[in-house]
Amino acid sequence: MAEQAKKGDKVKVHYHGRLSDGSTFDSSAGRQPLEFEVGSGMVIKGFDDGVTGMAVGEKKTVTIPSDDAYGPRQEAMVIQFPKSNFPNEIIPEIGMTLQMHSENGQEIPVVITAISDDAITLDANHPLAGKELIFDIELVDLKGNSPLIIIP
Repeated sequence: MAEQAKKGDKVKVHYHGRLSDGSTFDSSAGRQPLEFEVGSGMVIKGFDDGVTGMAVGEKKTVTIPSDDAYGPRQEAMVIQFPKSNFPNEIIPEIGMTLQMHSENGQEIPVVITAISDDAITLDANHPLAGKELIFDIELVDLKGNSPLIIIP
């Protein structure tokens, strides 16, 4: 029986990610396959779970609920930013992505979703938050976890 991907293995996969309406949000087509360690947290949980148990050459489609992808949309992550505090050198446009900084200096990407006379609405939710994701996955390479050798 062919070796199956398990936690700790290094894998390479080709994938096509789409939403339930059929629109594509990401794909490895025309690029190198995605390489990651299974179970390491490098990819979303549902994708990790989908690859686990696959053998090289195997293809499958996995549907990932938002809780195992980017989580639910959180209205608390949508803020009204006073237009008077907005930098003069930036002309705000709906759909524009900006970087904000948290109190600890971490960069947070935000998207302008609305502009009024006195405020700009900024959304810090991940663009795929609250969405069910569908991935077509093909496992193209698998490097097993090296067994630990304990020397007395």
